[in-house]
Amino acid sequence: MKFVWVACVLSACAAGCLALDREAFTFANYNLHVRIEPEQRRLAVRGTITLRNDSGTPQRNLSLQISSSLGWRSVERSHHALPFLSQSYTSDIDHTGVLSEAIVELPEAVPPKGTVGLEVGYEGVIPLDTTRLTRIGVPEQEARHTDWDQISDSFTAVRGVGYVAWYPVAIEAASLSDANAVLDALGRWKAREADASMTVVLESTRDETLLFSGTPDPANVPDPETAKVGAFTMLRFGTDVPAFAVASYHKLTARLNSSVEYLPGQQDSAQACVDMMAQLDPFSPVGRDAVGTLQVVQLLDPDAAAFSTQGMLLTPLAAPMTREAELTLIYALTRERVWSRRAWIKEGLAHYAQLLHIEQQQGRQAVLDYLNAHRTELAEAEKEAVTRSTADTGTPEGSETARALLHSGDNLYAQTKAMYVWWMLRDMVGELNPALQSYRASEDQDPAYLERLIEPLARRDLGWFFEDWVYHDRGLPDFRVASVYPSPTGQGGYMVTVTVENLGSAGAEVPVTVRAQDGTASKRLEVRGKSKNSIRIMVPSLPQEVVVNDGSVPETEVSSHVFEVQPTKVPPALEPH
Repeated sequence: MKFVWVACVLSACAAGCLALDREAFTFANYNLHVRIEPEQRRLAVRGTITLRNDSGTPQRNLSLQISSSLGWRSVERSHHALPFLSQSYTSDIDHTGVLSEAIVELPEAVPPKGTVGLEVGYEGVIPLDTTRLTRIGVPEQEARHTDWDQISDSFTAVRGVGYVAWYPVAIEAASLSDANAVLDALGRWKAREADASMTVVLESTRDETLLFSGTPDPANVPDPETAKVGAFTMLRFGTDVPAFAVASYHKLTARLNSSVEYLPGQQDSAQACVDMMAQLDPFSPVGRDAVGTLQVVQLLDPDAAAFSTQGMLLTPLAAPMTREAELTLIYALTRERVWSRRAWIKEGLAHYAQLLHIEQQQGRQAVLDYLNAHRTELAEAEKEAVTRSTADTGTPEGSETARALLHSGDNLYAQTKAMYVWWMLRDMVGELNPALQSYRASEDQDPAYLERLIEPLARRDLGWFFEDWVYHDRGLPDFRVASVYPSPTGQGGYMVTVTVENLGSAGAEVPVTVRAQDGTASKRLEVRGKSKNSIRIMVPSLPQEVVVNDGSVPETEVSSHVFEVQPTKVPPALEPH
């Protein structure tokens, strides 16, 4: 009889899988006890999770996903075991390329906006695994620099979902071979989990330094006398991914209560990082009164890809620091000094701070070169975003709203576009810090809140810009020089009238430059989407060419930026009286 009962339960779960909505539930809260056993590469987790049904229909079945190297031991509700079907689920949101999924059958359906609390238990190993990358052709050594997450006898560092699902999630399958499918899936997850919270008691069998992203919570430490146990809280999964590290770290204190945690024998590299942090101060605190602190945590692999999350930067260290390492550090520092629930503000300002640093160190042309290196990627991503969102919403208008920066999650496309938006605002307005100092995340309830802070600095209406770039996604501009009319002046120079056409739907203020035999002159011109506008620029001698856009405004095309002025068509200069 017991076999028949189990078979019926599994059949019911299997039938539920056919119509399972994996993204129906939001994981509102985690309260986990995590035991790490480095010598066994092992992780064991027990705890509770709270899920909320954010779908429009009652849900009786739900999905709980963890890395395939971990296994489910129990799922309970009010200490009563719940039936579940454990299965492998192929998805590249985990470094193994496969998830261990528990399809859980609840005693009764959870209504929309209703919640359910579960007690969960799972365990297993977390070895370094590059499967998801090597199976799409990434060389093994390169893959190891990207997917470096592992629990090992000598070193432990593990990131959360998107790298290792060491805590339960529920996300539809996504493959790295399918363009931006993984980034899109993770973007949806982060948007849903924007207000979720996590409390973790982290325990290690090694008497080594325990580090976790987030805020220490000493009140919840079971044994405050041992260094092998720590308690932490973490909020806002929409912008941060939980991560932890265990190793024989030494510590150097940096400015603003930040620190550098370094491995034995690496003090010179750690000191170089501390010295650099003393020089970097991208912004005063934005959106909150307290300055966030940053732990810079050294990775074992000197070529590993750096990773930034709440309160933590996992990165290789070297002396002297490379330019790339400097930019990564300023990005991480800015994320701690800026808080906004809107990803385009938080992430965009972090990348904007990198541009300011480049300008300070190397000049404006270096910034333009940096932006140009990202332009093609952004243009291609824009096309893909238009295609996907139009298919999802059914109308171009709905697509423009759905993919707007205002509603964007934390993904590469939104980060890149937000970086451009902040740089364009800086070019139009000038110094932005006064507006940023007035910004309060708690007051940012109205879409136009930030616009109202910036407009007084510009002393003009910026509504058109925010409409095209923030509140909607009207694509990218496409500028061309429509006509050039040089007129000689009585002083021997030329007044050049330039008409610029924007074939794209997004408007922008773009620099227009006239190059002459004896000098160059530039002005900025506002050109709305699908329209033309003209500007007059004085040059001291015969104009030779006109250039629209210096690379500071992203475009779909850049092939028609230069207009050569034919000498035979230029009227002779008037002789002065």
